[in-house]
Parts: sequence; C-alpha cells; structure tokens
Amino acid sequence: MKKQTSQADVSLNRSLGLWSALALVVGTIIGVGIFVRQAAVINDAGSAKAALFAWLAGGLLTLAAGLTIAEIASQIPSTGGLYAYMEAIYNKFWGFLSGWMQIIVYGPAMIAALGSYLAILVLDFFHLPSFWTLPIALGSIILVGILNIFPNRYGGAFAIITTICKLVPVAALIIFGLFFGHADAFSQSVGDLHTTAGGFGVAMLATLFAFDGWILVANLGGEIKNPKKMLPRAISLGIMLVMVIYLLVSYGVLKSIGPAKIHELGTTAIPYIANQDFGVWGGKALSIGIIISIIGCMNGKIMTFPRIMYAMAEEKQLPGSKWLSYLNPKTRTPVFAIIATLIIAGLMICFTNPDRISELCIFTVYCFYVMAFVGVFLLRKRNPNQVRVFSVPLFPFTPIVAILGSLFVIISEITSDPIGVLVSLSIVAIGIPVYYFKVMRPRQATK
Repeated sequence: MKKQTSQADVSLNRSLGLWSALALVVGTIIGVGIFVRQAAVINDAGSAKAALFAWLAGGLLTLAAGLTIAEIASQIPSTGGLYAYMEAIYNKFWGFLSGWMQIIVYGPAMIAALGSYLAILVLDFFHLPSFWTLPIALGSIILVGILNIFPNRYGGAFAIITTICKLVPVAALIIFGLFFGHADAFSQSVGDLHTTAGGFGVAMLATLFAFDGWILVANLGGEIKNPKKMLPRAISLGIMLVMVIYLLVSYGVLKSIGPAKIHELGTTAIPYIANQDFGVWGGKALSIGIIISIIGCMNGKIMTFPRIMYAMAEEKQLPGSKWLSYLNPKTRTPVFAIIATLIIAGLMICFTNPDRISELCIFTVYCFYVMAFVGVFLLRKRNPNQVRVFSVPLFPFTPIVAILGSLFVIISEITSDPIGVLVSLSIVAIGIPVYYFKVMRPRQATK
C-alpha cells in the first residue's frame, strides 16, 4: 500500500533561486506606478530637474530601507517577512498586527487595485464595453491565483518571464527618449501652469508608491534556497536595478514630450508617447507590455501575501487556522490561504475602491517599517557576537536614513490625509480583539 503523506510531513518547497527571487523583487515593484506617476511627480516637483531628483531620492530611501531589511532577513530567514521580523524582534502582538494589516486589507487591496487597472487597460485595448470591467478584473486575479496553486517553481518562472517582457516597453521608452527625444525638458517648468504643487517632499512621496512592494519577496523566506544569502542579494540588487530603470524612464519621458505636456496629459502621458513615437502598432505593443507588467506585479503579490496568512495560521493566530495553514501534499503550496486572499480581493473589486484602500494602508505599512528598521539596532545589541552573513553597509547611517525617510512619509500622510490615517489605524485596531480571542484567551485557558 502507498503510504499517505500526513500534513505534518508536508513543508514549503525550498526551490526558488536567486534569479526567481530577483525577478520577484523587480516584478513586484514595477507594476503600473512608473507608467502613471510621471505627471503626479512633475506636478508636485515643478520642474524636470526636481522631478528627477525626487525619483532619485525615493530610490535612495527605498535602497536604504531594503539594505536595512536585508540584514534582518539574513538573521531571520522565515516565511512571513515583516510579520516574522516584528514577532522575532518585538513580540507576538506586534507581529500579529503587522500581519493582520497585510493579509486582511493591504495585500488584497493591492491585488484588487492591479486587477481593476488591468481591466481598464484591456477594455481600452480591445475597445470592449464597460460591462466587461468586473469580469476581467475578477478573472485576472483568479487565473493568476490558479497558477500559484501549482508548485512555486511555476510562479517563479512566470515572474522571470513577465519581468523580461515588462522590460521591453521600459527599454523602448528609455532608448527613444535618450536618442530621439527632442523636447528641451530641462529648461521648462510647470509652475506657471498650476498653483497647487505640493513641493519636492510630496513629489518624493509620490515616487515611493511606485517603489512599493520591494519587501514582499521576504515573505517567501521558507521557499528560497539559502535565504540568508539569497534574500539580501535579491532585495539590494533588485531595488538598485529598479532605481536605475525608473530614473532612465523618467528622463526618457521628459526628453520625449517635456514637463508641460506631461502635466497636460496626466496619466495618459505614456500612451500618448507610445502613439506619437511608435505609431499605432507601436502604441499597441507598448500597451501589451504594460498589461504584462501589471500581470507580473499581480503574480508577485498573489505569490507572497498568502504566505503571511499561512505563517500566521501555522501559529494558530487566525480564525480557520487549520485550513489556512494547509499545504497541498503534491504542490506544497498554501492552497486555502491563496483562495482566502483572492476572495477578499474579489470582494474589494466588487464593493470598494481598492486603489484608495491600498493608499490608506501605506501609512500603517510605514509605521511597521520604522519599527523594523529600529530592529536592526536591537538585534545587534542583543547578539553582539553573532556572525552576520550580510551587514547593512555604512551602519548606522543607512538604517538612520531609512528611519528618517519613513518618518517623513508618516508625517506627510498625517498632514495631507488625517481622515485616511484614522481609517488606517481603525483597520489595524480591528485586529486587537482577534488577537485576544485567538492568541491571548487560549493561553489564559491553559494556565
């Protein structure tokens, strides 16, 4: 008789190498932000030079954050990423709240927002009626979710393929702007066109939304080969690559049509460039590249966020933990955690504005980021003699930059959107009674 595999014998498949991890970092960051945030950045910065500096500042802050987390990841290479780090550095309560926020709202909202935006682009590309918006948005997240129910090597391979594909339109924008751009971009400003510029700080904040997602590969710590070495490499190399790409794309776009035209066109600036510079068919090819970019970004998020849910369920911290911690014996993937994430995302697509919700959660994400960055100092103090596989360069300057930059984001959010901040904190606060009933009360009952 064939011996049945018990759930206790099933573990996550540690099969992802450096290229898969690097593709997930790049693919999860480069989604739609670089294509639609050009106008927002130039409007707030006020000039081409200031806009480029804003992209550079956002990239350097993200790099400082990534290098800081890379040191933590090398010491705590566990599935769950930020959730695992917060629990190990502080306690179960803070770990739970960081995970709760990500699995209940932030992760599903990001997936739902990508599905909604993908539907808009597909409708525009095929000239379909608006009736198809909801079915396409839901269908896209379901199809990518099904892919991730298979062994993780398929999701990893898909990440590599979509990352390569999404770099084609990026390369086209860069090359054309550098070599064929004719706009005198750096002698223009948009200050005389509008009076609502938010300034350099707000412009930098706009770039950080486009850089978001760099930490998600850490959620796969239990599935990456030699994570103590691979995670720091993937995070640091991935962020540096994206920073260079974003700077070159922004420069290319500015050289192509100039800041005044970008201000006028808003989020349609890049489609305009595609049709103007590459013709109708070139514009369509670029649109396909952007669609693939969104699908790749969605794949990275669907691959990573359910791992947080799985890790929390493993600790019996969630309702339905028995199911949410289930791993399929053949594929070794958290099937029900993936399904639960997709259900929440689908409900958001149907009944809410997921893009707005994901923006609201940026505030709470950065609150936990600050705590994680401080954790580097705490870990070094606790374990002064520990041999580190990876040490953050220029310590303590780099983590201090990450902390100060994150505090800037938090303060900017409080001053610009106090109502949104209260909503964000309320979402996190809902997790407190769940923590009490699922974690604290069972402990008290066993005493």
